[in-house]
Amino acid sequence: MKKTELSKFEGLLLAKKRELLKEMGLIGEAHRGTIKESTGDLSSYSYHMADQGTDNMEREMAFMFSSKSGRLVYHIDEALRRIKEGTYGKCHSCGKQIQRGRLQIVPHARLCIQCKSEEEERKTGRKK
Repeated sequence: MKKTELSKFEGLLLAKKRELLKEMGLIGEAHRGTIKESTGDLSSYSYHMADQGTDNMEREMAFMFSSKSGRLVYHIDEALRRIKEGTYGKCHSCGKQIQRGRLQIVPHARLCIQCKSEEEERKTGRKK
C-alpha cells in the first residue's frame, strides 16, 4: 500500500478515535456519581420506582455504549499499530490484501471480507 493511502487511512482512524473518546467522555460525565448527583435533584425524597428504573436503565445503556466504544478504540489502536509496522491492509487469516472499499468503510478491519464471512459463519454455526 502506498504511503499516501496509509496516511489517508491513518487520518480516518485518528479522527474516529478522537470522536469516540469525546463521546466516551460525555457519557462518563453524565453518569458519574449517585443518581441524585447525576440528575441534579436537590430533594432528599426518594424517587418513584418507575423513575429509579428508568435511571438505572439509562446508566446500563451508557455503560454498554462506553464499553462498545472502548472495544472500538482498542481495534483502532491495533490498526494504527499495524500501519506503523507495515502490516496494515493485510488479512490476519489468509494474508491477502484487504479490499480498499472494505478499508474505507471499516478502516480498522483486520480480516478480508471472505475471512470475516467465514468467521461469522463459525460463530453463528450456519452458512450464509
